[in-house]
Amino acid sequence: MSGKKTRIMYIEDKSAGLNGPARIGRVTFSKSGQSMHYGGRLFQRLGGDGFKANYYDAETGDHFWISGPRKDGCDRLYPSSSMPVEVDADVHDEYWTEIRAGG
Repeated sequence: MSGKKTRIMYIEDKSAGLNGPARIGRVTFSKSGQSMHYGGRLFQRLGGDGFKANYYDAETGDHFWISGPRKDGCDRLYPSSSMPVEVDADVHDEYWTEIRAGG
């Protein structure tokens, strides 16, 4: 997939409620930027039609909140959640040195 834009993003599953499993990982954007791939899944924009979500899984319809990670690590919409945010091994070093270094 050379030539396609990739970026480290925050990905939170909203399919079971307002607080769901979350991770930091590298997504690959489509040419148009309207969809992205992550973990073998295709995510498409909800276009403002989601409740506390901005993307959906094209296969399952499950809703997700996907955004750029924050320097301070407060990525969850509801910071009171005690659920951990996992960081993928392939982006771990880059995330902690380039994104969180200024947080």
